[in-house]
Amino acid sequence: MRRLRTRLLPLIASGLVLAAAPVFAQTFPRPLVATAPERQLDPARLEAVLQRAAALPRLRAPIIACDGVTVAERAFRGPGLDRPVNIKSASKSVLSALVGIALERRVFTGLDQPVAAILSDELPPNPDPLLVQVTIDHLLSMRAGLDRTSGPNYGRWTSSPDWVRYILSRPFIDRPGGRMLYSTGDSHLLSAALTRATGRSTLALMRDWLGRPLDIAIPEWPRDPQGIYVGGNDMVLSPRALLRFGELYRQDGVIDGRRVLPEGWVEASWTPRTRSPFTGHAYGYGWFITAAQGHPVYYAWGFGGQMVYVVPDLCLTVVMTSDPTARSRDGYLEQLHGLLAEGIVPAAEPRPAG
Repeated sequence: MRRLRTRLLPLIASGLVLAAAPVFAQTFPRPLVATAPERQLDPARLEAVLQRAAALPRLRAPIIACDGVTVAERAFRGPGLDRPVNIKSASKSVLSALVGIALERRVFTGLDQPVAAILSDELPPNPDPLLVQVTIDHLLSMRAGLDRTSGPNYGRWTSSPDWVRYILSRPFIDRPGGRMLYSTGDSHLLSAALTRATGRSTLALMRDWLGRPLDIAIPEWPRDPQGIYVGGNDMVLSPRALLRFGELYRQDGVIDGRRVLPEGWVEASWTPRTRSPFTGHAYGYGWFITAAQGHPVYYAWGFGGQMVYVVPDLCLTVVMTSDPTARSRDGYLEQLHGLLAEGIVPAAEPRPAG
């Protein structure tokens, strides 16, 4: 663990401070992963949050936990809290955890390991010389430089006969390590690399390395034509399973007294490395980074409003699942952020005595 932390420290030290969206504060301190003293949420503010949440027709289930104790949970509509739901691109945060474990287990040699060598038999004829520069670090932070497979390109990618080869055949529109180009293809290359390097499916690794220690069910999710489980989209987890995952990060990679993620991986994942072109929020390894009312906030985000928020200095973990078929470009994402920043966070802030 110490060796992995030593490898991560140079990357942690190079973190950026980036602009945030209007509902949040514009700056944030370094990650706080220590557990604060046990606290309670203000009951009146909490009830107001739940009433506000119930009025959002797309919001299916919120769960709010403080110091690891669930203080509020509701299933307003849709599946129950123990029923698996499609978490869409929040899958990228889960996959990032798997990569961290793979690094500790020496499945990968380091964050700077080139991916082309692992997937050499999937390289296109006459590959672009830049492909050999794309590393695990670049894929985790969406800075591979390859043309995106998300957004308007997603359908063409998923209808191709070989998803991995298709990604590796995309033209470079930025250098590896350049700006963020949000692309599920980057995450899918990580899933393929995990499968190739271990000889085991991403599903099997997920169940073994995360499902068992978290005591959560991890159902199957879609695979590509070659049988590689989709990296970074369409995983299915229950809201309560998502809460366990968020708690794992809130407690710096430890759950129920057992270390699951290598020491230093949460801090590395929550260190800003680029900025989202969609929100202006910082992005680390599978996690978006911002602040609410001056408190650091780290969140997983899936299409339609599948959210896991962690506010470490208030000991908060919040899950919100939503209709996975509805776009969130009409202000819905900002409404979810607002529930956290304007309702949940003030309810958890220390109140004056007397």
